[in-house]
Amino acid sequence: MRLYHTGRDEVVPFDPGPVATLYSCGITPYDAAHLGHAAVYLTFDLLHRRLLDLGHRVRLVRNVTDVDDDILRKARELGVFYLDLAAEEMARFDATMDTLGLLPATSEPRATSAIPDVLTLVGALLDRGLAYHAGGAVYFHAAGFPRFGGLSHLGRPEMLALAAERGGHPEDPNKRDPLDFVLWQPSAPGEPSWESRWGPGRPGWHIECSALAMRELGPTIDLHGGGSDLIFPHHECEIAQSEAVTGRTFARHWLHVGMVRLDGVKMSKSLGNLVFADALLKQCEPAVVRTALLAHHYRSDWDWTTGDVDAAADRVARWRRHLGEDGTVADAVRGRLDDDLDAPGALAVLDEAAAGGRGVGSGAALLGIEL
Repeated sequence: MRLYHTGRDEVVPFDPGPVATLYSCGITPYDAAHLGHAAVYLTFDLLHRRLLDLGHRVRLVRNVTDVDDDILRKARELGVFYLDLAAEEMARFDATMDTLGLLPATSEPRATSAIPDVLTLVGALLDRGLAYHAGGAVYFHAAGFPRFGGLSHLGRPEMLALAAERGGHPEDPNKRDPLDFVLWQPSAPGEPSWESRWGPGRPGWHIECSALAMRELGPTIDLHGGGSDLIFPHHECEIAQSEAVTGRTFARHWLHVGMVRLDGVKMSKSLGNLVFADALLKQCEPAVVRTALLAHHYRSDWDWTTGDVDAAADRVARWRRHLGEDGTVADAVRGRLDDDLDAPGALAVLDEAAAGGRGVGSGAALLGIEL
């Protein structure tokens, strides 16, 4: 199997050991999952299925960010306890992913479960001189990690712009450098708070994933990833704080999924331009939704239209007329998946087989498409 590696900017072999360890950044459960989320988790599901088919055991961890600015803000707006909101939305998310046909993750740990692990990591970074305490918060000093920027390959101006856009607050006067990022922050009045030797507060966004990933999977993971909007700052910061503590490679492979747009604009909860996965699954059967999403290569940014559903429904109907088993078709699907998870190429294999009157059942099953 060969997969694109974000940090290396090329397609390279991916060959984990008998037990493949995967970490996918999960949702912040303050609203329903949209098609951009579904595209990310479907990509990991495709990889999960192919690794199982190759004979690996798979440990897939998908975290739940159940404490951060977004969920606390939404809970205040609704007048509910933030963990109650998280529980409600996680139940909705899990039901949606199950309907879409995703294999279950090995674990879905919550950020609030990792507070002791976060405190240990923050303390270790302070002890190593790579973090500092200022204004009641603890910050990671990015310049103290020479490889900072090695995943995203961005220059300082681009990193500063994205930090400002994605909640990095480069204007924070307590920072020694605008690219420094929060590890621990004071809680505002009414927000959840935990005791620490640096004062009461809550974790920063990035440290949660490092703590959970290393707790669940160890200091080095075979593959880590998520949406391409997480490359910077989230994943860049994860690498820095994790490797600064362990001195070991945090993730051997980084995989990122392109953005799904609506009318040319990335789907985003903050913008409200969303197609919710659970609503779509009430209108269309799972095989059609899954096929519509797989018709776009995982690394591509693409625009969702109703035509995606129509084309997928036609495909599924054609395939169902040829449900027999054909090992050569299944092997051709495997070949496409091993070439950087080429799902569109795999669907084309099924199209060609059906047009030739050959069975597509086993090939579709490799893609998780239930015919």
